[in-house]
Amino acid sequence: MNSKSVISFKEAAIYQHNRCILKNVNFEIGEGEFVYLIGKTGSGKSSLLKTLYADLPAKEGELSIAGYNLRTIKKRDIPMLRRKIGIVFQDFQLLYDRNVEDNLYFVLDATGWKDRVSMSKRIDEVLEQVGLPNKRKAMPHQLSGGEQQSIAIARALLNDPSLILADEPTGNLDPETTNDIMNLLKDICAKGKTIFMATHNYNLILKYPSRIIKCDEETVIDKTTSQQDYKTTSRDAL
Repeated sequence: MNSKSVISFKEAAIYQHNRCILKNVNFEIGEGEFVYLIGKTGSGKSSLLKTLYADLPAKEGELSIAGYNLRTIKKRDIPMLRRKIGIVFQDFQLLYDRNVEDNLYFVLDATGWKDRVSMSKRIDEVLEQVGLPNKRKAMPHQLSGGEQQSIAIARALLNDPSLILADEPTGNLDPETTNDIMNLLKDICAKGKTIFMATHNYNLILKYPSRIIKCDEETVIDKTTSQQDYKTTSRDAL
């Protein structure tokens, strides 16, 4: 791979509750790549993502992400790892008793920011980046689903991460809003961020084709494919 690796798995295994979910996992993802993670329900996609942000322990093989070795990372270093990763969930996971601004301040406070002026400026920057500069004072319930997901993406960008992990980010959205979120993620990727996105949406992969990593039969298959292969790979996996 020509670009610097942001994610690297070599002969790795993914475990959950001491049960091996995926084995012989080998792939790399470089800076600025947009990569889909696909696979049937229960195939290990979520476990793979949780291992990447150190929510599940790495027990076998060589696993690194954003410059951290997941086999040897100390518990005290996990918050610093997570500052280098932005995480976007299907269900937004906003704090519904706080407005947009306070949702974003909460993350900055939790990740060590101190200067209020710098924090406010950073909030302005990420809201501008996702196209919602006038929503600072809005409560989550006042926002559409697409706007809530855009705020969740803004939250993921706060610490200027090198990598965005997106777990079914369009799963709760209608087709038009899905297009808006995909265009936003593609734009973020075009500016140099790496995007690793789990999805079940076959039509979305056809509309926005990119490299595919597939969880299948207790392992991971790297699919760098033609347009025709997208159709076959996606249909078989979803």
